[in-house]
Amino acid sequence: MTGSSTGSTYGGSGVGAGGTHQSGVADTDVTGIAPVEAGHLVTEVAEDLSVFDGVVDKAAEIVVRYPQSRSALLPMLHLVQSVQGRVSQAGIQFCARQLGLTDAEVAAVATFYTMYKRKTCGEHLVSVCTNTLCAALGGDAIYAKLGEHLGTDGRKLGHNETVGEPGEPGSVTLEHAECLAACDLGPVIQVNYEFFDNQTVESAVELVDALRAGQRPAPTRGAPLRDFRTAELELAGFWPEDEADYRAGVDGPSAAVETLRGAKLAEDRGWTAKPYPAEAPLPEVEKK
Repeated sequence: MTGSSTGSTYGGSGVGAGGTHQSGVADTDVTGIAPVEAGHLVTEVAEDLSVFDGVVDKAAEIVVRYPQSRSALLPMLHLVQSVQGRVSQAGIQFCARQLGLTDAEVAAVATFYTMYKRKTCGEHLVSVCTNTLCAALGGDAIYAKLGEHLGTDGRKLGHNETVGEPGEPGSVTLEHAECLAACDLGPVIQVNYEFFDNQTVESAVELVDALRAGQRPAPTRGAPLRDFRTAELELAGFWPEDEADYRAGVDGPSAAVETLRGAKLAEDRGWTAKPYPAEAPLPEVEKK
């Protein structure tokens, strides 16, 4: 076609190759149009970190587990969450100071993973799996019912919202969760990351009512139920030093009958897999 140029586009633009539609347009003043004062975006506010004075030694214990101190960030975020029930701005700064990171580096991690909460959780965190299989089996209905049941004044309790005073006895935070890795036992609910399998709308309501009443029902499998902040301390890697107390806190059924059914069937029928060869030749890689 005569008269065409490399800068032409389907829209008829005359922007040349390598150019953009922003050429010649002044930069936008993002601080000027922000819905908060610019100072909140560009100025770092020093938070009061004294709330973490009681866990400074534990933070140091976490750091020495790793050859690179920044690798301690994930368990340290669980540590600060065990103190406040969330990862606050003070928690972010505490982690940054302990690990020699910037606040932005810590915040990037804390806001990426859903297990780190930006709002204070209740005594118990109730996670309802609403991923595909659990949803089809009733997870969506369970989540909807719990939202209605735990709501107040005609308003449903929403995702990551708490009924009761956060952190106080009987308070419950509700969330819908992605796959909880128990598809053979769906619909499933976790309370502080312990499993309650094969749930129904009715059993789920009974479960949260028991939690609200100060009870701690036994999970279907796994460790005995503890509160959210204790679970966070354990996720940071801290357990009772007394062996009896430790065993009482971790012992419990770890696998369900449904999960082991395939292995049991193979055992009953004498099915085995070929042993892996002692020396497996590696395929030749074409030289470049």
